[in-house]
Amino acid sequence: METEQIRKIYRETDRLGMIVLIVALPLFGMIYLYHSSGSIQKDLPQLNGFFGGALLVFSFTILVGQYLVFHQHIKKAIQQEGLLEKVKIYAKATNQRFLFLFLVSVTSSIGLLFSGNPGYVLSFALCLVFFSLAKPSPDRMVRLMKLKKEDRAILLDAARPE
Repeated sequence: METEQIRKIYRETDRLGMIVLIVALPLFGMIYLYHSSGSIQKDLPQLNGFFGGALLVFSFTILVGQYLVFHQHIKKAIQQEGLLEKVKIYAKATNQRFLFLFLVSVTSSIGLLFSGNPGYVLSFALCLVFFSLAKPSPDRMVRLMKLKKEDRAILLDAARPE
């Protein structure tokens, strides 16, 4: 029974990550291609000065913040007794992390569209690195939550395709 609950939580978390990534990548890709194309007329308002810089700082602040918040949740998960409770906390933290990263990808896309600042490309690239690090896997869950061998076997079983 516990394995089935963990399997459901694992799949829902993985699905959210894939959906967020499927939306974020094409959005940024189209804007990047639009911006880097020299033949397209750009009649968009420019986001320069204070607002352009503030949006870039906001993106980097959210990147740092999501990392810190995620690891605070992991510390809480380590203190729990049952595996199911640990996985629930991990899944909640990972889902929250994906939503923060989605926010960063959208702000990076909007910032690049309206300002052309290459800092937004860097912000999006770091966002992709964190997307990669946030994707749940049994090995990553075992390592982060410092689980025992029995719990590792349960997680491996839950992560297997049906």
